[in-house]
Amino acid sequence: MDFTPSSAQQMLVSTAREFLRRHCPPERVQAWALDERGFDEKLWRQMAELGWPGLLVSPELGGSGGSMLDVVLLVEQMGYACLPGPFITSAVVVTSLLAAAANADQQKRLLPALASGELITTLALTEENGSGDSDDVALACRVPGRLTGRKLFVKDAHVADVLAVVVRESEGLGLVLLPSERRGISRIQLAAISGEKMFEVVFDDVEVTAADRLGAAGYGGALLTPALEAGALARTAEMVGGAQRILDLAVEHARTRVQGGRPIGGYQAIQHACADLVRDVDTVRGLLYLAAWKAAEGLPAASDVAMAKAHAAEACLAVARRGHQIFGAIGYCEEHPLHLIHKRIQAAALDFGDTQHHLETVARSIGLR
Repeated sequence: MDFTPSSAQQMLVSTAREFLRRHCPPERVQAWALDERGFDEKLWRQMAELGWPGLLVSPELGGSGGSMLDVVLLVEQMGYACLPGPFITSAVVVTSLLAAAANADQQKRLLPALASGELITTLALTEENGSGDSDDVALACRVPGRLTGRKLFVKDAHVADVLAVVVRESEGLGLVLLPSERRGISRIQLAAISGEKMFEVVFDDVEVTAADRLGAAGYGGALLTPALEAGALARTAEMVGGAQRILDLAVEHARTRVQGGRPIGGYQAIQHACADLVRDVDTVRGLLYLAAWKAAEGLPAASDVAMAKAHAAEACLAVARRGHQIFGAIGYCEEHPLHLIHKRIQAAALDFGDTQHHLETVARSIGLR
């Protein structure tokens, strides 16, 4: 296994790093978090011009035919910049679903628009009881038929053109693609400490046609699993990027903050605290790249994804907490980048399965049930 980025991946990373450095300074990111929309359409269009939304779309349909390793490298830079927006849900999770399950007509109609950034999608999975586990899906729907009920914690539903809704059919789990403006669909914004925009989506006697179905009846679970793994990998990459940013900020602070007549980085306690940050960031990144490499190579990766996500939830949060100790009171001010990065890591740790969920996956992989 060689995780050294290819020349194309190195260009992707360097382009993303410079683009995000110029267009996502901390003050803009903080303003987006406080804004009702939390999203910059102009920035999204610029990202689309770079081909980012089409990374997982085949060249025949307007994309670049990239891999999950490409996605991870890109999203790591997004996490470093604390970039908000629907990239993971739209360009990773739902795009993965469409690439794997959509029929030819759906792919020709939706994937080129996704690749160009003209279309934004999101996933509606979490039930009214707060469970995001596909086994707990209870929202019932016959296809064709009518849909009544609600989904919670639907990210970026206010800017999504299409909702990929997970439903319970008589045959098992199903997936339906519903235009967000279809009659009977409404959205209620939910509070989120991370600044991310989440919604309760209400379905009031919404028409669901046979053409709305994604994949075969009853096979939604099998189709959803790899897409959720892709989301977990992307969120892990986001956490790693945020943790790396905290590490860089902490080291710079330790070099320049003078106390007792010398930089605080000269004190052993601060030196060891920063060394802890390096250890945690590098171990998570190693697990992340291994899981992404296996996914890109078509190898079984479920337990690797679970290990990376579970460890990131603990290690990256530990980095954020230790960062606050190094910075002291200034790190708790809203104007300081650490304030928002910590919240984003906390949100990502819960998305696409929390630590307990993924540890159970690892336990099953070693024969414990």
